[in-house]
Amino acid sequence: MGRPGIHTGVTITGILTSLVLAFLISAGTPLQAQKKYITRSGEIHFEASVPSFEEVDARTQSASAILNAATGEFASLVLIKSFRFKVALMEEHFNENYVMSDEYPKAAFRGHIEGFDIGSLNDNPSEYRISGELTIKGTTRAMDIPVTLQKSENTIVLKSAFTTTPSDFGIKIPGIVRNKIAREVTVDVNFELH
Repeated sequence: MGRPGIHTGVTITGILTSLVLAFLISAGTPLQAQKKYITRSGEIHFEASVPSFEEVDARTQSASAILNAATGEFASLVLIKSFRFKVALMEEHFNENYVMSDEYPKAAFRGHIEGFDIGSLNDNPSEYRISGELTIKGTTRAMDIPVTLQKSENTIVLKSAFTTTPSDFGIKIPGIVRNKIAREVTVDVNFELH
């Protein structure tokens, strides 16, 4: 039996999904009348490599996301420590020195897909824009990024590619490695929502 006030059997994924659902509830839209598409295995890849230096490349396959098919509202959460680098020391520096993932354990995006209409989606990718807010390391920035959507049976595939900069989110790159990390970070997203 667990201690009072502590629930056993709660997973990080369950907590993240609960936070995403809480966002949608707080948006003031009744959940009973909506169809939601969800994933807990979304892929996010980022790269900030500079030619002639060691590759700065990381990915995760455990981002959680939810799409409200009635409204086009979209939310996603990812644990920063879920990003994997090819070089373990680079992963350690990323978590401890750059994004301070113990203090800021997750990144979150909340937004709306402009002109979203689930009835118009099919097997062919359609281009949309999603506007919202991305929060990393406690800093929130407005974002307007391109996405492609396609639907096959009960799955919606959302893909996006965009760039951002570490300084947009208060991430300081020490002078000793500044020339080894690109000023712009390329981000690729691939979510299969069911």
